[in-house]
Parts: sequence; structure tokens; C-alpha cells
Amino acid sequence: MKIQNATADPMGTAIYDYHKTGNAGKLIVHSSMFEDDEIPVADLFRTYKDMPRLEQKALELAHGRILDVGAGSGCHSAALQQMGKDSHAIDISPLSVKVMQERGLDAYLTDFYDARFTERFDTILMLMNGTGIIGTMERLPEFFRRLKQLLKPGGSVIIDSSDLCYLFEEEDGSMMIDLAGDYYGQLDYQMEYKGMLGEPFDWLYLDFSTLNAAAEEHGFKAELLAEGEHYDYLARLTVSRPDA
Repeated sequence: MKIQNATADPMGTAIYDYHKTGNAGKLIVHSSMFEDDEIPVADLFRTYKDMPRLEQKALELAHGRILDVGAGSGCHSAALQQMGKDSHAIDISPLSVKVMQERGLDAYLTDFYDARFTERFDTILMLMNGTGIIGTMERLPEFFRRLKQLLKPGGSVIIDSSDLCYLFEEEDGSMMIDLAGDYYGQLDYQMEYKGMLGEPFDWLYLDFSTLNAAAEEHGFKAELLAEGEHYDYLARLTVSRPDA
């Protein structure tokens, strides 16, 4: 993903509207694979007490110098700040970063994959389907290389995702997944807000077994921390082989 153009930044515009007025229009998510969905913009400003338990646990586990990746409105960074933790937020949306800065957060307009971003962190926090930023299965090696560049020695990644297998479940409990096709959690998305269309982008949901196998291949250990009520989970990644 790349830095958004402020004139084609649907999510950032929705976040900015809500920040300024307490109201926002419909933030719509298009996909070639599913029917349109809507993101409640107010939910992007949730406080710690309104977060799902998996998110609360992630914030509790975050320590040291923390990088909040794809921070959006900054709800996680704000909660971390209130907990007295050292959080630094990045996003590719100019308006989202503007909102976070106006909220008093340490936020920067930066692409996670931009090699010019060279700071290092004790905890990298990737929530709201943190594996989404990987984009496609082919990008897994680049993702893990980037994590090694950004993590301090002994650091960890706290990340969440969901297993989308339930979308392919038949009435008899069997799964109708095309094993010869692309991985079933690899989706394409496009955001729309008040007629403004963003650029299409790839988004990856990884089941824990697949994440675990990829982590091991690229020199990481994956630990399943908690599971939610609907195929979602929270995991921790730590470097096991720095030179892998």
C-alpha cells in the first residue's frame, strides 16, 4: 500500500468528519468477492472499555517503545497513551494522521514498507486484522523481512486476524474452498465515502495455522494468545532465527 492522495482518501475523510463534527456518512467497503459492507465510523473512535477483549489484551501486552501500524483514528494509541505507554502511530492516510496529531498523539504519515522508515520498536502492534497489510500471500517474505528491520532485539509483534473459512461453510458443515485457487483469505477491497472512491487494494486474512507456518519459514515463532468468538484470534510473533 502507498501513501493516500488526500483527495482520494475515503477512510481518512470519514475519520476527519467524525473528529470535527461527531457525525459521518456511510463508509462503504466494496469487494469483487462479497456484497458491499459498511464500517461504522464511530467504532473507529472507540475507547478501551468499548474494545473487544482481544484488542484490550493486545494493548495490555504491548510494552516498551510501541509502533501502532495502520492506526486510523488512533483509538489504540490513545488508549496506550492513557495507560502511560510510549506509543508511536503510522498510517498512509493524510487525514487520519492529521486527526491523530490533533488528538495529541505521536503520529506520522508513513508506509509500513517504506525503507526510509528506519526506527526500531519493542512492540509492533497490528490490530483490526493486522495481517491485512500483507496484502497477498506472495508478499509474506517481504512482510517478515520488514518486521526484522523494525523490531529491537527481543521485541515482539502483537497481531490479530480471522479465519474466513466460515464464509465457505455448507449446511452440512463441510467447506467449499477451491484449493486450486488463491488462498481463501486473500481479498480485494475498495473504500467509498460520500461518492469518493479510493484506490483498490489487496487485503489478507490469515488463519493461525497458515500464519504459524509462514512465521516458522521466515525465522519467527508464532504464539496463539487468545481466540475470539467468531474465528478471530490474537497472536504474538517473535524472531527465532535472525538470519533466516
